Amino acid sequence: MTIPPAQQAAAEFLALLAGASPIETHISAVFLGADTAWKMKKAIRLPYLDFTSLAARRHFLDRELALNAPAAPGLYRDVVPLTRTPAGGLALDGPGEPVEWALRMARIPDSDFLDRIAATGRLTPALARTLGRAIARYHGGLGPSLDTDHATSLRRLVAENRVSALAAGLPGRSVEAWEQAALAAITARTDWLAVRARGGFVRRAHGDLHLGNLCLWHGEPVPFDALEFDERLGTIDLAYDLAFTLMDTEFRAGRTAANRVLNAYVVESGDSSLVGGLPLFLSLRAMVRAHVQALRGMAEEASRLLAAALAFLRPAAPILATVGGLQGSGKSTLAHALAPRLGAAPGALVLASDVLRKRRHGVAPEARLPPAAYTPEENRAVAAALVDSVGTVLGLGHAVVADATFLDPSLRTAIREVARAARVPFLGLWLEAPFEILEARVTARGCATAPDPSDATPAVLRRAAASPRASPGPDWHHLDAGQPAEETLNAAILLAQRQRQPC
Repeated sequence: MTIPPAQQAAAEFLALLAGASPIETHISAVFLGADTAWKMKKAIRLPYLDFTSLAARRHFLDRELALNAPAAPGLYRDVVPLTRTPAGGLALDGPGEPVEWALRMARIPDSDFLDRIAATGRLTPALARTLGRAIARYHGGLGPSLDTDHATSLRRLVAENRVSALAAGLPGRSVEAWEQAALAAITARTDWLAVRARGGFVRRAHGDLHLGNLCLWHGEPVPFDALEFDERLGTIDLAYDLAFTLMDTEFRAGRTAANRVLNAYVVESGDSSLVGGLPLFLSLRAMVRAHVQALRGMAEEASRLLAAALAFLRPAAPILATVGGLQGSGKSTLAHALAPRLGAAPGALVLASDVLRKRRHGVAPEARLPPAAYTPEENRAVAAALVDSVGTVLGLGHAVVADATFLDPSLRTAIREVARAARVPFLGLWLEAPFEILEARVTARGCATAPDPSDATPAVLRRAAASPRASPGPDWHHLDAGQPAEETLNAAILLAQRQRQPC
């Protein structure tokens, strides 16, 4: 779609101002200068928007500025008029009457868009975790929409996507199968959706949070280009907003990267219940991308996305894996490496006692806590919170990796009972290594540059190693944690593959 004839003069003026030809989307034209970018809405009418009037174009540029500026201060600057000069030319914010409006933004280097970063293999583990936490903070600043019937909205969205998918030429039989499975998933989660809405998890969110709409700004990932033209499509469960990032990350960078984003989001937000909607939400996002890519003529990619949309609605069965052992045995390392390989996309949720303890005290995971946070009473409260969280996530049909020392036999019994009650397989992993290796690892944490939620010190390790404790029962597998981490992971994966039957 090209720029309408009535806007050609404005487009030529902005191209001269930027020193570059426009980059066109179906609804906008963007002009990239050396340090400034200009966006102009096209004077078009589509089934879902009408930009034909100058007033409408200004309104939606103002709305775009209002939605995006808080997330990235300085990236979105202002909306300015293009005015007619006495000589008949155009000027930027001159004294004449506006003939067009443009959104002024900072120029983002091409290499700083997250889709480019993922495509070039630069979505590192650290950046994936930072991305998850950044999205959680963005969501945390949004106000709830308590009067939204999200189940009805989702059914309408499924119907709209069916029409779009068929119009784009996707196979009718597959599209019909997807529609039926998606509607069944909504029905199965109607009560969950209502609870989420009452809990404030439906908000006026981004609405289009794929990796192409995330960038690095001052070195940190931020969202931009939020969906501004349809409040219905933007007022959604936060899990549905996040799902576009997760789906796109898995598609572009693999499940391990997507799992890191998910777990970092949950650590920052505390919203572990979001996993209840992921099969449906990931599927919807994959279907949206499938028919868009089909219209662009990218048939092979569209086919892969359609297959993913169907597969997301057939999630793998959940499992509870528990990783225990002394401090420094590599529990967290193994837990996060194992998680992407378990359960439904994008892999298991890691629930760690260290993180839950920090949340109980209202501090960041990397913050240090005083000894008063480690009393027997507090330890019991953290254990109860871990058991409760694991049970909730398993009950929603999602796999869990529980990360704790599990030195207390009563906690091992309780966590085993959670798996039994949820009727899911239980995999107990007990990590062991020579004491000198454990002590060296715990000591090294104090010099590490990466944040670590553990407050353990060598003194804590010595006390734990010297205290009497029952050995885990036969349903816990002892693994050598002194060997390279990859070998420990491979052993854990093999055990998980063998653990197929529910309790």
